[in-house]
Amino acid sequence: MVLLAQFVIPLSISGTAVALPSIAGELGSATGPLQWVVNGFNVSFAICTVIWGAVSDRIGYSRSFRIGIFVAATGGLISTLAASMLVLDVGRIVAGVGSAAVLTGAAPIITRLFEGAARAKAFAMFGTINGLGLAAGPALSGALLSLWGWRGIFAVHTAVLIVALIGASWLPQLGQGGTSLRELLDFSTLTSPKFLAMTLVPVAGAVGFVTFLTYLPSALGAIHGLGSGSVGALMLAMTVPVLLAPTLALRIMRSGRVTSSKIVGASFACLLVGGLGVVFLFRPSLPAAIGILPMILLGLGFGLPLGFIDAEALDAVPAERAGAASGVLNLFRIGSEAVFVAVYAAILAAVVTATLPGTQGELTASGAPGHPWVYYDGLVTVALIMVGLVAVLGLAFAALTRSARKTTYLAEVERR
Repeated sequence: MVLLAQFVIPLSISGTAVALPSIAGELGSATGPLQWVVNGFNVSFAICTVIWGAVSDRIGYSRSFRIGIFVAATGGLISTLAASMLVLDVGRIVAGVGSAAVLTGAAPIITRLFEGAARAKAFAMFGTINGLGLAAGPALSGALLSLWGWRGIFAVHTAVLIVALIGASWLPQLGQGGTSLRELLDFSTLTSPKFLAMTLVPVAGAVGFVTFLTYLPSALGAIHGLGSGSVGALMLAMTVPVLLAPTLALRIMRSGRVTSSKIVGASFACLLVGGLGVVFLFRPSLPAAIGILPMILLGLGFGLPLGFIDAEALDAVPAERAGAASGVLNLFRIGSEAVFVAVYAAILAAVVTATLPGTQGELTASGAPGHPWVYYDGLVTVALIMVGLVAVLGLAFAALTRSARKTTYLAEVERR
């Protein structure tokens, strides 16, 4: 039930933007309120993660986890029934508040219920669920949009959370005392160069993959005028590699000829080339199908390290601090996803509406067809910014990896 509830969070982060054109057509297209359908969840989620951490320490992790599921489900119900943009935004904010409690409760629960190798495996599954939820978000949301409209997306999220809430009633009461969330989020783990390097990998995935995963469906609609069914089919080019790449990477690593650092290096290269491919191949004058090429690269860039990054990060810290390391890693992973998706949306909307003010600009920014070159200009601007950030993170990863190797070498020399 912990993983089931957690699965809804990345779905909400990456899948909601698919519905923006439909929402704009029914409830209004004003850029600010419309973008808050996505940003309201992301911002409230990021802010309340810290707040719920303190609350969890006081009331107990199981209780805060169940409260979080209830609040998130309430937000989903409000969103499903919303008759105005204001009510929908409120529902999304409420869902973000509840989802923050789900996240901050999940890590301590896993730490309390599992020990040793079982705990590491549980946290690896936790990370994998987040990755799969992100990858499935646009395609699943597109399918639900085609079947039941935008309200169906939030209704399904709500139904899943209700099932998780029923299951969570069997969780043992993990009350106050013992390991606190502050200990689980002990940021001193970041003093390890290798751990910090591995922590940057999911952040790069958030910047160079999750942002595009969230808004390329809108780009395909705005630039090429594709419907939700066609968009969902094309997005498989981005999501299928996420499912296949982890197994491929692990098989390559087992051969002993390629290290995890080299796989991560290949991941960064895929994200960079894929991001630049979006800039050059999503032009309105080119066929939509040619955009499949950079989408495959972006999926590979995100998926290649997905199967080992948690284990590599935990291997860099003492076993007794595995809980703290896992908490920090997942906070960086999910927090960066929420923050950079919001940043991407804000930049895109600002560029589009500066070129095309008024209602038409607002509709175009949401993904409505009609002004493909205007949307493309916004896409180029924000894509180049994301590519630049990935490049900086890649350089930081390389520097930290070299530092970690040097530290390991010096330690071995001292032992001799």
